[in-house]
Amino acid sequence: MVPHLFTDSAAASEDPDTAGLVLDDDKLRQLHGLREEFTRFMLQYKFAIDEVLTKVNILRDEFTHLHHENPIEHVKSRLKTPESVLDKVERKGCDPTFESISAEITDIAGIRITCSFLSDIYRVVDALTSQDDLTIISVKDYIKNPKPNGYRSLHLIVSVPVFLSSGTVPVTVELQIRTIAMDFWASLEHKIYYKYGREVPGQITEQLMQSAQVAMQLDTTMENLHRQVRSLDPLTADPPHVQGFSDSSLSIAPPVELIARLLDLHLDVGRQATGG
Repeated sequence: MVPHLFTDSAAASEDPDTAGLVLDDDKLRQLHGLREEFTRFMLQYKFAIDEVLTKVNILRDEFTHLHHENPIEHVKSRLKTPESVLDKVERKGCDPTFESISAEITDIAGIRITCSFLSDIYRVVDALTSQDDLTIISVKDYIKNPKPNGYRSLHLIVSVPVFLSSGTVPVTVELQIRTIAMDFWASLEHKIYYKYGREVPGQITEQLMQSAQVAMQLDTTMENLHRQVRSLDPLTADPPHVQGFSDSSLSIAPPVELIARLLDLHLDVGRQATGG
């Protein structure tokens, strides 16, 4: 509720969402106008998530069908609620215009990509950031430089164009890219801090640091094993369905019999061209 909007008018009763407020006509118009603008603002971030997810899903399919291995294990997205955005505006003390909010709050839209191995993280980053319409705004590599509490992940703030009926709008999205071990540790660490209201006893903090080191050692060991297996037989890879895709997705790849027919057609054209 916004106390300074209360006046002696029954105009708000026309809208069930404002039925509990008593507003004059001018304030009511301001309220509805601001609500529509806020909705449009949030939709831009929802569409930006859709744009980036499309890019990620295309990469997953390409890796699976053409490279025979998919470095992306899981993908999650998150859009802050309008209330959460407003809470952060108040905490940061930023100007409450949508232009200032978009400039100062860069995590309204977020996507988390979980990869299999350490090298996969940078492989995915290179594939995404090489795309012409995705602009890198900032990079924070907490893998090479972990946070003091042991947290590791690669964070990127990127800008992606969102195509609306009124024109193109650049929108920022936060990307967090990490391994399964990093994600496991970060998820449980968050739950532990939430349980204690972020005031975790010292001995638990120390054990969390130790477990972060264990997770890092696990990542390093699995990366080394991965490299050893690839060096033994570079062509060896799990079949696509093992990577989490259903058999129906394999219909894109033509069967050998069909390729044989295509080869025959190529040969026929070659013979005709040479008069053979």
